[in-house]
Amino acid sequence: MKRGFFTIMSAQFFSSLADNALFVTAVQLLRSSHAPEWQQAALVPMFALFYVVLAPFVGAFADSMPKGKVMLLSNFIKVLGCLFMLFGSHPLLAYAIVGLGAAAYSPAKYGILTELLPASQLVKANGWIEGLTIASIILGVLLGGQLVGPVIAPWLLAFDFPLVDTGVNNAPEAAICVLIFVYLLAAWFNTHIPLTGVEMRPMSRRVTSLLPDFWACNVRLWRDKLGQISLAATTLIWGVAGNLRFIVLAWAAAALGYSVTQASALQGVVAIGMAAGAVVASMRMRLEDGPRVITLGIVMGILIILLIFITNVWVAAPFLILLGALGGFLVVPMNALLQHRGHNLMGSGRSIAVQNFNEQACILGLGAAYSLSTGLGLPTFTAITGFGLVIAGFMWLIRRWHARNCVVHQVEIEHLLSIARNDKFEV
Repeated sequence: MKRGFFTIMSAQFFSSLADNALFVTAVQLLRSSHAPEWQQAALVPMFALFYVVLAPFVGAFADSMPKGKVMLLSNFIKVLGCLFMLFGSHPLLAYAIVGLGAAAYSPAKYGILTELLPASQLVKANGWIEGLTIASIILGVLLGGQLVGPVIAPWLLAFDFPLVDTGVNNAPEAAICVLIFVYLLAAWFNTHIPLTGVEMRPMSRRVTSLLPDFWACNVRLWRDKLGQISLAATTLIWGVAGNLRFIVLAWAAAALGYSVTQASALQGVVAIGMAAGAVVASMRMRLEDGPRVITLGIVMGILIILLIFITNVWVAAPFLILLGALGGFLVVPMNALLQHRGHNLMGSGRSIAVQNFNEQACILGLGAAYSLSTGLGLPTFTAITGFGLVIAGFMWLIRRWHARNCVVHQVEIEHLLSIARNDKFEV
């Protein structure tokens, strides 16, 4: 791997670490203010909101300037969201602003991989960056849980600055102060990301002109016989992963009586499994192998349903590791294949923006449905069962879709797979 790749990984690690710690902090902030449960569930779709709304623009923005600079600006937006949350804005609004920063960050984070590395290294690079991202999820939820927990929170609140009233009066607010510095550390790494030498694509002065361009890119990727399958699969998998963050918290509270701090450890267990699955996939899978693992998505949906029957943490831990491992093993080759097809069809930034739009729209839709079901009084276990059935059903449909493509468009599929197998894509 090139030297700049590890700088990108460091920047991504700390930014993602703070994102996930902030999610746990926001949940605790809502619980401590006795907000209804639907607002806690709504944190997930609120984070995804700007991914969907700004998708036509962030890809072109990421392609218009060096991607390290885009990542730097995005981290400052996340800091702004933290400040909003710290100084009294509603946590849902403030977390949406953090989501705005993440929406701008993502096309640059993934797009720079296709600029810096050859296609033959994309699966390995995705394994590394997804594994590290998942490690940041593990540590992030643990960090968030501990920052608002009974051990570290009193120590943070004991800090006193002479003649200065910080206005920090509770554990979630103290945690937010710490996370602002984590975002600033990620921003420092952003300033050291090297230029790739890839020609920038100027962003149109007429913002509205980006809408038909984005729509054309979206249609192009959905019509591509490999792009459509990898896009459908990754869209659903990230929809699941995004909402599992809250579902695990809700399940742990209902089945085990866990607090946010205790349940955050179980979120970390899921992420450990995802990291293991991602690493194994990066070592065993090739770029053209992605469609072969779609069946694992059906298994994931079934496992989510079986979660409601578990009431013992010693059974839950290995079960959640297995659930995460299936997701990690599935998403790495599919993600790499999607990046490769998208880069060849329209450029890295735009293709990642299309990917983010679809994935975050899925997170938004699934999260809104889950939040609505809890708001209407549906029991937690019933909502989780419905969630699992939707995942298993849609993954079965995607598998059937790919099987039909292989029969009807066999020559085209084989040609596209040969491109993925042989294209060295030196930049």
